[in-house]
Amino acid sequence: MSREFLSAEWRYLAMLNYRVPAEWLTPFVPVGTELDLWDGAAYLSLVGFHFRNTRLLGVPIPFHQTFEEVNLRFYVRRTVNGEARRGVTFLRELVPMAAIAFVARLSFNEPYRTLSMRHRIDAEFPNETPSLVEYEWRGPSAWNRVRVEPVGASSPIESGSEEEFITQHFWGYTRQRDGSAVEYEVRHPSWRIWKLRVADLDDDSTVFDAPFAGALRRAPHSAFLADGSAVSLYFPTRLDAGGV
Repeated sequence: MSREFLSAEWRYLAMLNYRVPAEWLTPFVPVGTELDLWDGAAYLSLVGFHFRNTRLLGVPIPFHQTFEEVNLRFYVRRTVNGEARRGVTFLRELVPMAAIAFVARLSFNEPYRTLSMRHRIDAEFPNETPSLVEYEWRGPSAWNRVRVEPVGASSPIESGSEEEFITQHFWGYTRQRDGSAVEYEVRHPSWRIWKLRVADLDDDSTVFDAPFAGALRRAPHSAFLADGSAVSLYFPTRLDAGGV
């Protein structure tokens, strides 16, 4: 079994989901994997969330335990001994700390970028329905943001639902500079979700590459807020061109 690389809490995950042509994503699919589709469609997700209690190799790193992340991702799968491993591949990941981005690029070759970031979570108590969740990142001329406003109480994710497809990919796959890929496991329990009265993305389209920036200017196909949980990320394993 692979050793734990990082542990943390991911909280208040704002998830905006877009149906896009599969051919947009095909060039970015890591070797050894294939696109994972929902209801015959390829999905792109913009996700903002809050890292808390972060530990690297079990050790809390001073001043690097709590921070925001916003990422753009899509979904892939790999079959191993008859088991379908459903995973995520990132197109861009934004964090406010250069050291976090450096470690992620060095260890996984993840496409991190460091920007000034801030957040707002209007919830007085843990697991309370927040009136507002907002993540912002500084562009060349203005602050950009993803903003959601939940409504009602949170509920468990339904089996076989689109929300289950989006949230329950427990592997990560990342292309490497030499053309290979790495695979790593991500463990967390099933989350609860809130429906939204507002899901808004305001982006100046300088951070995310074409054609994805254009897709993000449209209203999302779906959106929800997940409560999050403790998570564990494990050391990566390299895949060759055959996917093993």
